Amino acid sequence: MPSIPERRDIEAAQVRIAPSVHRTPVVSSGALSERIGRPVLLKCENLQKTGSFKVRGALNMISEMSADERARGVVTVSAGNHAQAVAWAATKVGMPATVVMNARASPAKTRASEGYGAEVILHGTAGEAFELSLALAEERELTFVHPFDDPRIVAGSATLGIEILEDVPGPCTLVVPIGGGGLISGVSLAAALVRPGTKVFGVEPEGACAMRQSLTKGEAVHLDSVDTIADGLAAPMAGKLNFEIVEKFVEDVVLVSDTEIQEAMAFVLARTKLLAEPAAAASVAALLAGKIPRDEGPVVAVLSGGNIDLERLAELLPHAEPHAEGEGH
Repeated sequence: MPSIPERRDIEAAQVRIAPSVHRTPVVSSGALSERIGRPVLLKCENLQKTGSFKVRGALNMISEMSADERARGVVTVSAGNHAQAVAWAATKVGMPATVVMNARASPAKTRASEGYGAEVILHGTAGEAFELSLALAEERELTFVHPFDDPRIVAGSATLGIEILEDVPGPCTLVVPIGGGGLISGVSLAAALVRPGTKVFGVEPEGACAMRQSLTKGEAVHLDSVDTIADGLAAPMAGKLNFEIVEKFVEDVVLVSDTEIQEAMAFVLARTKLLAEPAAAASVAALLAGKIPRDEGPVVAVLSGGNIDLERLAELLPHAEPHAEGEGH
């Protein structure tokens, strides 16, 4: 198994990607703070390049590749956000990229990946798309850029955790959405290295809870199927490296329903004027549903991305019940 990144790996990733990505803001939300009963801050990765945190890990990994690897190109698998990130990062360094997405992938994310210069292949379920991407890597001699289970991806994601801890002094709690585990493993690792004692909670949809099941079983598991509106959290497995880090450094992984995610999306849009895709809204959903224990200091919810079709947004929001319109953060 690949080794857990060290602090020097994360710091090197920061230096490597800083000129090309945004240092996204951490903003306060009075409406959320009032509802939760403690200060709530939002880490706005929905404002990141390509619309999600994924660009951090993708750029870090691709930037480290050899000239030979760059000449041959890369392949990846993704529900959409990682696909866009890999396509953008590959184009930035002048290398070809192929991305495999499941047949039901978001049209907006598909178009965006193509717009960033990637060859996009739509194929089967999430699991079948994963298998095809690995087959293409071998057949075409491409480098496979794993969506989450790679130390270079984890180190890139950890830069987000570093930024939070630099911007939020003192004790705080971090709430992070989980797909395969790349983001939470990076954030929790950064917290453990930079500010030990920081509590980190993960959030998964009830219909795609590979990490929660992995913690129960004691090893990274594969799911037979996933069923959630949060396509960005619908990974069919937990990464082995990611599970190892989560098991060591994460307080707990809580589950939220799709309805709770919809309500959180509506709340965030109405009260903070920020657009969070379902995967990103999961962190806020856990807070609104009272699933994160109260503790000292503020709680920081990571809005991991903001990529969603407007048609899909229109489908989801009428079913939610935003509490009241507000005047912003």
